[in-house]
Amino acid sequence: MNLFKRLSILIFPIISLLSCEEKIQTEFSSFENYPVYEGADLGLSFSATEAIFKVWAPTASSMTLRFYNQDTGGESISAYKMDRIDNGVWVKKFQENLEGFYYTFEAMVNEKPLGETTDPYVKAVGTNGKRGQVIDFSKTNPKGWETDTRPPLANPTDVILYELHIRDMSIHESSGIENKGKFIGLSQNGTKNTKGLSTGIDHIIEMGVTHVHLLPSYDYKSIDESKLNEQKFNWGYDPQNYNVPEGGYSTNPSDGSVRIREFKEMVQAFHENGIRVVLDVVYNHTFDTKSPFEQLVPGYFYRKDASGNFSNASGCGNETASERYMMRKYMVESVKYWVNEYHLDGFRFDLMGIHDIETMNLISSELHEIDPSIIIYGEGWTSGGSPLPDSLRALKANTLELKRVAAFSDDMRDGVKGHVFTNDAKAFISGLAGLDESVKFGIVGATQHPQVDYSMVNYSKKPWANNPTQCINYVSCHDNHTLWDRLENSCPEASKADKILMHKLANTIVLTSQGIPFLHAGVEMLRHKKGVENSFESSDEINQIDWNWKSDNQEVVAYYKKLIQLRKNHPAFRMTTTEAVQKHLKFFDLKEDNLIGYSISERANGDKWEEILVYFNGNTKKKMIDIPTHNWKIICQNGKIDEEGLGTFSGGKMNILKHSALILVR
Repeated sequence: MNLFKRLSILIFPIISLLSCEEKIQTEFSSFENYPVYEGADLGLSFSATEAIFKVWAPTASSMTLRFYNQDTGGESISAYKMDRIDNGVWVKKFQENLEGFYYTFEAMVNEKPLGETTDPYVKAVGTNGKRGQVIDFSKTNPKGWETDTRPPLANPTDVILYELHIRDMSIHESSGIENKGKFIGLSQNGTKNTKGLSTGIDHIIEMGVTHVHLLPSYDYKSIDESKLNEQKFNWGYDPQNYNVPEGGYSTNPSDGSVRIREFKEMVQAFHENGIRVVLDVVYNHTFDTKSPFEQLVPGYFYRKDASGNFSNASGCGNETASERYMMRKYMVESVKYWVNEYHLDGFRFDLMGIHDIETMNLISSELHEIDPSIIIYGEGWTSGGSPLPDSLRALKANTLELKRVAAFSDDMRDGVKGHVFTNDAKAFISGLAGLDESVKFGIVGATQHPQVDYSMVNYSKKPWANNPTQCINYVSCHDNHTLWDRLENSCPEASKADKILMHKLANTIVLTSQGIPFLHAGVEMLRHKKGVENSFESSDEINQIDWNWKSDNQEVVAYYKKLIQLRKNHPAFRMTTTEAVQKHLKFFDLKEDNLIGYSISERANGDKWEEILVYFNGNTKKKMIDIPTHNWKIICQNGKIDEEGLGTFSGGKMNILKHSALILVR
């Protein structure tokens, strides 16, 4: 029985409240010897008649709870010493309605006050997240919230992810959205650009994706919520309060209930339109080490190196210690809270390779017990070394040990478009030879396949996915250059028409491959960031989606829409097991670089098509291929796609245009 299912009952105030005279233990020989708390009620438990505050801080000699009438500034209106109970927990109970008050905690450790802070479990805060707020969560539910349900999802490979930033999607004047840069901006239907084309949520619905992946939207540090009239941008990878929506995306950051209600309204709007919602979570580090974790239990929640300094696998100055009992417990309870309170449908773990395998598997087990269709995936790498051995971490190479957790395929990404940190690197789509096996590796979803030469794969020399359900295929995301900017850098000699062919080819590979496809918002409109690579704190001018791009690139938008629909209509592209991929997908021996062909046969995965032929030509010139004799319908050719057919072919010699895909079916 795991630690979260053991019976843990605290009867207040009968069980062992320590008297002021009784000495409490505040020193322990190791982190493993810290007392642990198994109850699920850390933080604030609130009703109209009582409020119970609980904080885990075993090394503190005292804990002070302060109340305020306002979210920032001013003096506290009252202060209370909390009582120490078993397992390192401090508690204070009030038999009254405290709704609306703001509060902080302050620990005394080694006879030093560590400063006022929220606690890690805080769920409502005021401006800039400095103080918690007592609110009635039942009042934050939008109308119909109790009947909000997840859209249907049969298998993980049915997922089509669309990664977006809340502010990017609506801030440009062409969005036609009223509440620009806000959660509720994405719940507004009927918005149009200057040419009358759909924007915002209507555009996302139109494209046919199944899941929106929200860049970090919990409360993060770098945006001053008291100065939202000043343009300031960040992706959100600087966590402050993990269990609270970001106030900068709300219409009133000072009232803790507003951001909560507006986040729920956004989720509800997506669900009502058949789209699930994934939250990007960053439990691997905090904005700095003056965090609620460190201000309440110094040292415990972070790893340190041999010299006693904060270790830095995150590249952000610190890394959390998921292998420790209370950090593991925190992560599990936090994601479960987001699922239960906000009805989220999945999580993307930033730098998942920092977390240990056991924690990720426990998260998977607990979330899938709530709903088996919840999707979990992450980056199977780090930004630096970690004291935790590689063998224990949720690295891409260890995905085989993860249970129902997927990882991003940088093998496919860089094989298709070029090495991510070499700005002018060419790759398969732009005519660079030697990457065919890396692309084939992505086509089979990073699984074992007898026709992939793993010695020639760019990074992984063996399969790392148990099944294609564990592989996220992509060519671009918020990080690094957009796909269009990459092609501008790597192919300055190419015409715009040729770069558009390459662009289409890249995501045709992604959306017809086995595994789970991932798209960067705006890629369907040839999104660019004016060449800026790392735009995490660039201006809106760089990061925003200009919805006039949709008008300028209508043919490309239509291509992506039809490509997405092709995948959704045909389960042959969405096989769920390695055995099925091995049985039904066979590569052709075309004996030329940058030319890949394969068949998917025998009505794979229940498809209505008996056989599908897929060819990718990444060369700078057209190529001639041999098509088996049959009555074929042409689905994709020369940068065009139509599931109803672009023509027919009976077999024999056939040209495939440079930088393009060819798909035939029977």
